[in-house]
Amino acid sequence: MDRTAMNKIVSEEKWVEARKALLKKEKEFTALRDQLSQQRRDLPWVAVNKEYVFEGQNGKQTLSELFDGRSQLIVYHFMFDPSWDEGCLHCSFWADNFNGIIVHLNHRDVTMIAVSRAPYSKLAAYQKRMGWDFNWLSSYDIDFNFDYHISFTEGELAKNEAYYNYVAQASPSPELQGVSVFFKDSSGRVFHTYSTYSRGIDMLNAAYHYLDLVPKGRDEAGHDFPQFWVRRHDEYDKTFHSWLDPRAYEV
Repeated sequence: MDRTAMNKIVSEEKWVEARKALLKKEKEFTALRDQLSQQRRDLPWVAVNKEYVFEGQNGKQTLSELFDGRSQLIVYHFMFDPSWDEGCLHCSFWADNFNGIIVHLNHRDVTMIAVSRAPYSKLAAYQKRMGWDFNWLSSYDIDFNFDYHISFTEGELAKNEAYYNYVAQASPSPELQGVSVFFKDSSGRVFHTYSTYSRGIDMLNAAYHYLDLVPKGRDEAGHDFPQFWVRRHDEYDKTFHSWLDPRAYEV
């Protein structure tokens, strides 16, 4: 589609006038986003009384130990079923955003990690291939993924119904994506403060926010699945079909 034919071509003066009108709306959106962020921080918390032990580059570690001396922990639920040989290509798109920001998060009392259900040996091999160095841990033989509703049991898959994004819905995959946040107080108690799923993780993908600035935007309309174009960063010269159900990316 020819974008030049769709957009008016005007003088600089007219462009600035239109831009300032949009800027007013952008500022309103920023103020609303700030309010929403405060409401997110004001949510009630749930105590985490169950002990989870993960396996990663530092061996076995509990959820409490993963805070690494900080009080706040962000967990990216990376889709990687134990039967798969590669991590989800869409989660891989998100994970390409992680490496450079973690040092900055650390200096704001935040630790960020990824957790997947595949055995750690698979995670380590895939992480080496992708060139990532963030802390990535396996929840292979524990309930963590199921408790936070991003992995689904054989029974749920057989019924084609699972609890995801706070509603019961058809389960398109044994794994889906999400992010959870935890807090540890001075006495060592751990609390679950927030989780988001589906398009709730949009805000964590810097590439999408840059695409939202350009004339073509994300350019995903007219396809059964918006992320039809996404590949692992070492596979853009290859052609294959994305298996992820479109419902996994709904609001």
